[in-house]
Formats: sequence, C-alpha cells, structure tokens
Amino acid sequence: MKRYLAVGFTTTALASGFVALAAVATAAPTGPSQVDNTVRSLEAEGYNVIVNRTGDAPLSQCSVSAVRPGQTHQTTDSRGGGSVNTTVTSQTVYLDVAC
Repeated sequence: MKRYLAVGFTTTALASGFVALAAVATAAPTGPSQVDNTVRSLEAEGYNVIVNRTGDAPLSQCSVSAVRPGQTHQTTDSRGGGSVNTTVTSQTVYLDVAC
C-alpha cells in the first residue's frame, strides 16, 4: 500500500510540475522582435551573445526559452599600486531560442 501511495504522490508531483512549466512557457511574451530585443538588451549591458536555436522557423517567429551564463574573462593585477584589482574584460551569455 505504501508503494502505491508513493507512486501516486510522485505522479501527482510530476504532473503539477509539467503544468507549471507549461504555464511559464505560454506566459512568455512572444512577438516578431522578441529575440532581437533580447539580443540588443543583453549587448547593451556588455554581454557577448551566442544564440542557440531549436527549430527551423524564421527567427521572427521564435521565442526566447532561456538565457544562460557563459564564460567570463577577467584580469587581476595591481597596475603599479599596492592593491590588487580584478577587471572583467568580457562576459558571454547563451540565448536559447525555440522556433
């Protein structure tokens, strides 16, 4: 009996998780320039953007599914002074797009 109860709870939890993910996916704003606007916004913040596209529809019909962090390049030096400073030279993000 405990085994059936555990399976029931697991199934219910998985089903509610899928419903929650579907709600998040459908709640994302879509539009012809969503991907372009996201790329421009990230580049304006100083990121190098790499787009990973799933599907073969035109980019204007795609929607952003995730923004993931990429590699950060930085330098650490004292530049002739006594304190050590870290300077970020570039940051990369991956933009996942579903078409």
